[in-house]
Amino acid sequence: MPNYQGVWSLSTQYQNASGWPTLDATIALFGGGDENKNTIDTVTFASAANATDFGDLTVARGGAQTALSSSTRGVWGGGYGAVRSNVIDYVTIASAGNASDFGDLATANSSLTSVSNDTRGVFCGGYDGSSDVNTLQYITIATTGNTSDFGDATTIFNYGGGCGSPTRGVYSTGGRDTYEYITIASTGNGTNFGDQFSGKSGGAAASNATRGIFGGGSSGDLEYITIASTGNGTDFGDLSVARNNFGATASLITAMFSGGNSNGNVIDTVTIATTGNASDFGDLTVARAWARALSDNHGGVQ
Repeated sequence: MPNYQGVWSLSTQYQNASGWPTLDATIALFGGGDENKNTIDTVTFASAANATDFGDLTVARGGAQTALSSSTRGVWGGGYGAVRSNVIDYVTIASAGNASDFGDLATANSSLTSVSNDTRGVFCGGYDGSSDVNTLQYITIATTGNTSDFGDATTIFNYGGGCGSPTRGVYSTGGRDTYEYITIASTGNGTNFGDQFSGKSGGAAASNATRGIFGGGSSGDLEYITIASTGNGTDFGDLSVARNNFGATASLITAMFSGGNSNGNVIDTVTIATTGNASDFGDLTVARAWARALSDNHGGVQ
């Protein structure tokens, strides 16, 4: 802790204020899961603890629905339950309660991923019931309505993960082992970013504005990229428990990973600016895969 003594000038008061640690008040939400869950859980990054109930999605679904957010609103789209879904739901992150209908994806889609900044969310790739797709489609998060065409990924893919900065979104192409990027505020096709360190089908990603961390596959390994550049993924460390088909989100400091096909109630975290293995944070209220995660303070909203 800092220890400032004597008479303080104004500049010294600023030094004192900045020197003391602050709690990470970022809120994370985890929605859906498996093929029949409508549960939304929540945690605050500052407090390592088990999740608590937030509310319910409008339609129970899992099957790799995807999640994105602004600083105020969380959005989930797609997935499958009784049928493959085109539903997009939203909640106000600061207010616990059930989700409301936002609009629809262009087609019913599962196994898709997403990126967002504080204004716009982009849904990427997925599986439409007969084949993988390379579709990119976007929404304006503060409004409601159906998606609009953004462009195309360079390859068809599903089971990827997405993250980004306020300007750039980066997504992995699942088992196709590559990364692509887009400029979120524009429209257009994806551009090759680099290659994954190891295949990450069934994974997820989280970031601050500088670095993205991708995880997935049965090995439970994590890798990172620098969002503003292009290049291949670099080994980061391992999840606390090897698993895939989980969710991921972040604060300015910490990346968080939720649920999975095995040990499916686990929430664990890493410090984004370092490298190393994840630490246990707590548990979801219900063990499940595909508990897709979002927060009010991720890399895209900084």
